[in-house]
Amino acid sequence: MHFAIIGAGAVGGFYGALLKRAGSDVTFIARGAHLEAIRSNGLRVVGPLGDFTVRTAAESDASKVGPVDAVMLAVKTYDNDTALPMLTHLVGPQTVVLTLQNGVDSPDEVAAVVGKAATLAGPTYIATAVEAPGVIRQTGTHRRVVFGEYFEPGAAVSDRVRRIEEVMKAADIHAEAVADARGPLWEKFIYLAPFASFTAAARLPIGPLWEHQGTRETFLSAVGEVEAVARASGVAVAADTDKKIAAYIDSIPPTTRSSMLIDLSQGKRIEVESLTGSVVRRGKALGVPTPMMAALYSVLRQYK
Repeated sequence: MHFAIIGAGAVGGFYGALLKRAGSDVTFIARGAHLEAIRSNGLRVVGPLGDFTVRTAAESDASKVGPVDAVMLAVKTYDNDTALPMLTHLVGPQTVVLTLQNGVDSPDEVAAVVGKAATLAGPTYIATAVEAPGVIRQTGTHRRVVFGEYFEPGAAVSDRVRRIEEVMKAADIHAEAVADARGPLWEKFIYLAPFASFTAAARLPIGPLWEHQGTRETFLSAVGEVEAVARASGVAVAADTDKKIAAYIDSIPPTTRSSMLIDLSQGKRIEVESLTGSVVRRGKALGVPTPMMAALYSVLRQYK
């Protein structure tokens, strides 16, 4: 199976390297020093599961790649204005596009370019970072992808989703195919949008925020806002979603920082529009109040 990976960074670079190591045909769409390093020395992965290097094709121009079997979209959402047009060069009649981007806006944005029938989606859970050009460091052992049909889900996992799952599993990716990707994608969003927004706005890891009872209650009220938006959008989420999120935060290290906080501390752009802003806009359109998320959005939107 030929994969084109748009974005050879922490997420796309890691998964693409695993796929290449397992025998898949992989072409990275990258840019700058990272692209040149991959071309010259290959892409190196280091971390707790072992170090390895893969040599594979890498291009800055998607038109040089041509139609592939599957495209993995793994750039930050604020780069979609340049990334999404690349899809037209990579997608043929049988190509599927799997977006692993944060938030819930990406499937619609992908479908606007390639059509709903070609679009797959799902959340990923991973702990990686670009350590240097051409080097991906895995900082934990998470490498889970939950994905499936988004616009036309059936009663069972589709054949094309199952085929990709098999390829991913053979590459040591913890892939989980589902019949309907909307639930898993929104479940992550209900957690991630408040988590990213609170930690970034406070410039603090989760520990100091979570240990304060008042802040904890405020955080969970924001979770409730996003959950209400999900339900108003017709997405079925578990009744105990807030309890599951609270239990999860209890279990993670207090030093845990969101990628939004990390990017903000490094002076980079942040995914505020696809996370915080998306909640506010969707809530307004649906008549669902989101006062806490709106307050956080007003603080963070200047850094987009």
